Amino acid sequence: MKKSIWSGLLGCLLTLALAAAESAAGAPDAVVYGSNPAAAHRLRCDDAEIYYEVYGSGKPLVLLHGGLFGYIDEFCDFIPELARKYQVIAIATRGHGRSELGRQALSYELFARDAFAVLEQVSKEKALVLGFSDGAITSYAMALQHPERLERVIAIGGGPLSIADYTPKALEEAKTLSGEGLARAAPDFVVGRKKLMPEPGRWVEFVDRLTALYRSPAYVDQERIRDVPVPFLLVQGELDPYASPETFVRLYRSFQHGQLAIVPGCGHLVLMERPQLARELIRGFF
Repeated sequence: MKKSIWSGLLGCLLTLALAAAESAAGAPDAVVYGSNPAAAHRLRCDDAEIYYEVYGSGKPLVLLHGGLFGYIDEFCDFIPELARKYQVIAIATRGHGRSELGRQALSYELFARDAFAVLEQVSKEKALVLGFSDGAITSYAMALQHPERLERVIAIGGGPLSIADYTPKALEEAKTLSGEGLARAAPDFVVGRKKLMPEPGRWVEFVDRLTALYRSPAYVDQERIRDVPVPFLLVQGELDPYASPETFVRLYRSFQHGQLAIVPGCGHLVLMERPQLARELIRGFF
C-alpha cells in the first residue's frame, strides 16, 4: 500500500519530534520549545487564550508554524540562531498545542488577527514574519490586514489558497481526514498533542473544524494580494505533495514585491529536509 500524504508528513514530523526529545533528554538544560515556562506567555484574543514564547531581543520576528501536525517545536533548530539577532515571537496557532480553540469558526483571517494581537502585545515595531505551511497562508492574511506592521515575510510551503489548488491526491485525502480517523491512525501522536492542549477533550472537534477550513473554497483573497506592498519570499519544495510548482508560481506572480525559491528534490518540509538552505534563504532575505 502506498504511503498517504498525511501519514508521510506525520512520519517526518514524528521523526523530528523524536530527535528533539532525544536531544533534550541528553542535555538536561535543553530548551523544550513550545513547552518552556521561562519563555511562555498567554494573551486573551477574543474567545481564546493564545500561547506564545519570546526569545532574544532586537527587531521582532514572528514565527507561524504549520497546521494540524505543526507546532512551535518545528522551529526548534532555528530559534536559537534567530534569537541571537531578533526578538523571536513563536506563536501557537489557536487550537494547536497550548493555545485554546475558542468557539469561532476557524479561518486564516482569524489566525492573522490572533498573531497581530500577540505582536501588538510584545512590540510596536514593524515585524518580520516566517511562516510555514498554514503559517505561510496566515502570513498572507496578515499582509492583507495590516501591511503597515510588516517589514518582510518568508512564506514556506503556503501554495494552496483554496481546496481547488490541492493536487488530486491531496484533495482526495482532505475529503476523508477526520479527528477520529487520525486518532486511530496515529494514537501516540494524538496522545502527545492532547497533553499540551488546555482542553484535550476537544481534539476531535479541533481536527474536524480545521479540516472544514481546509475544504473551504478560498483561504484568502488572491486578487487583493496584488495590492500588498510588503516584500515576500515564497519558498516551496519542488516535490511538495499539496500543491504543484505551477500553482506556486501563479501565486508568486500575484505579489508586487515577490521573490521565489523552488527547492529542487524537496517535499513539503523544507525546514527539515534542507535546513542549511533554509538558513541561507532566511539570512539573505531578512
